Amino acid sequence: MGRVSLSGKVAVITGSSRGIGKAIAIDLAKQGVSIVLNGRNQERLNEAKLAVEKIHTKVITVCCDISEKGAGKNLIKTAVDHFGKLDILVNNVGVSNRGNVGEVDPEVFEKVFASNLFSAVNPTITAIPELRKTKGSIVFISSLAGIRGIPGMSAYCSSKMALRAVAESIRLEEKANNIHVGLVFVGITQIEHNKEAISADGSMQILEKRDGKKGVQSMEYVAGVVTKNIQKRKFIYTLTGIGKLNSFMQARFPMLVEKIILKNLHKFEERRQ
Repeated sequence: MGRVSLSGKVAVITGSSRGIGKAIAIDLAKQGVSIVLNGRNQERLNEAKLAVEKIHTKVITVCCDISEKGAGKNLIKTAVDHFGKLDILVNNVGVSNRGNVGEVDPEVFEKVFASNLFSAVNPTITAIPELRKTKGSIVFISSLAGIRGIPGMSAYCSSKMALRAVAESIRLEEKANNIHVGLVFVGITQIEHNKEAISADGSMQILEKRDGKKGVQSMEYVAGVVTKNIQKRKFIYTLTGIGKLNSFMQARFPMLVEKIILKNLHKFEERRQ
């Protein structure tokens, strides 16, 4: 299948006030897509809006926490009320965690699942009837950490694994309605200043910048892959050669993968910074 033109379509991108979400919004705008930005910080949303407006002015912001009941419904309703339809939903919002299970406060799991799973499910439920009308796309931004559990990030890994189950279910349920479902497994990516993860005690910790580190993808590259996923209406995109190898090995030789991880625990600790 060739690439489908996205010109004239309408997209909601969650968690798009900065980072990968903002990059996706900009990349889709370059394809002629009207943009609905979402995040919890209005100031950052305004900055993202200005970035999109350098391309075109068909962009609005909706400031809300879509992990909360009703917020996802309001986000989709606002998009449809303003632009008249919905063609694309990119479920990008999410947060990571740090800490081994034995030391993690149980509330960390609640916070991570609220952000990574509920914040995807909430808008998706309301979006599906609209996407049936347009034969549109739902894209879930996952992570290579969602392929198998890795040390120190159990809540994050399990929440990202859950996204695959949701995506697979929707693909089957909505096949007859021609809704495209995409699942993008992202590798280690650049982060913006002051990006945070949840520590074992539930507090937030600022992550180190990853610029210049080996194997780190740019946000713009990831955004381009997401756009390609929508244009080609493919299901799974796994980024990086290591990611593809990990996916292949985990499905066929899981115990070998476990041995490799155990021998390289120090490297996983370094990558979690």
